Amino acid sequence: MTIKRSPFIFSVVILLLAASGLYRWWQGPQIPAYQLQPTDLIQNVVATGRVISTSRAQVGSEITGIVVERRVKEGDRVKPGDVLIVLRADDLIAKEKEAQAALDQLRLARRPQAIAALAQAESQFAQATRETKRRTELLEKQSIAQEAVEQSKNNLATARAAVEQARLLVQSLATDESEERILKERLAAAQAMLLKTVIRSEVSGTILTRNVEPGDLVQPVGKVLLEIARAGDTEILIPLDERNLGTLALGQSATCIADAYPNQYFDARVNFIAPTIDPQRGTVDIRLKVDPVPEYLRQDMTVSVNILTGQVKQALAIPNDALFEVRGTQADVMVVRDGRAHRVTITLGLRGLANSQAASGLVAGDWVLQGPRAQDGERVRVSPQILPLSQVSSTTRKETPVKFN
Repeated sequence: MTIKRSPFIFSVVILLLAASGLYRWWQGPQIPAYQLQPTDLIQNVVATGRVISTSRAQVGSEITGIVVERRVKEGDRVKPGDVLIVLRADDLIAKEKEAQAALDQLRLARRPQAIAALAQAESQFAQATRETKRRTELLEKQSIAQEAVEQSKNNLATARAAVEQARLLVQSLATDESEERILKERLAAAQAMLLKTVIRSEVSGTILTRNVEPGDLVQPVGKVLLEIARAGDTEILIPLDERNLGTLALGQSATCIADAYPNQYFDARVNFIAPTIDPQRGTVDIRLKVDPVPEYLRQDMTVSVNILTGQVKQALAIPNDALFEVRGTQADVMVVRDGRAHRVTITLGLRGLANSQAASGLVAGDWVLQGPRAQDGERVRVSPQILPLSQVSSTTRKETPVKFN
């Protein structure tokens, strides 16, 4: 009995295998595919920048002099009015003393002498007036000649002119009149120049560089003596790949890590996007404002930056290898429905290195093939694949990845 049944069983197995094969053939080829499920998407721009201050003050000398003291060094914090450098300028000291001496001479000598000269001129004028009157009376009595009277009148006119001249001189030398004002201005100018021998900080900030030492000769037109990073807003300058420009916007938040302090994070915000592109590097400069500023940040520190450029809750993420014929914000995909592949045009949202957001055209649970591996309407079988995760490494810096929460 067993020997007679074996051919029958064998035939049944063959028929079943053939039917299964035919059914598989009818179902179509097996193609890798992804099943879409809602998930949270976060789009980031990852880049490297450096710490900068909003501005720098370059300190020089307005006079020629010898450096006597340098009271600051790199890293020192200064406030407006703090002494930075002290110079010696003997010529300016001499000019200040000369101006002071001229003012003292006016007050102690020239002005008293002018007042005395006026008094003398007035006395001589009074004497000439009396003499002229006396001679005129004698002429009326015909006691003297006409010539004597005319001489006395000439003397009177001369005395009157001397009085007027002396009065004008006293007036010009009087307190706060023209002569004294000129000398005061000259003294003030000399003192102002002398004050420039003490170079003070005009801003609050941190000393970045020093290029001067005691004994150096400095001049008004010369090298920068000190450079100060102004206190105030601290920023991070990032030369970003121009491909990311479309995802950037003012006010976007960022998480930053200084390479020197890899375990300490701080926050920043995009507050400037350059209006031009660097044609040599193909980059656009952006600046992030840091607030509050960590104490450990230093000028020109290297900082790794992760800028949040987009976020969508419960979005459909589709792997980029499922997209083809991408046209801006639109792309085509092959969707498996009822066992057949259908070509569908979808609208893209957030874009990343490995995945993108399917903003419209697909629903949760849809199976999409890895690229155009089937004809529109062709029967296919899906081979489930795991959704790829974005990997951000040194090779993708300055790119725009999409991450999943």
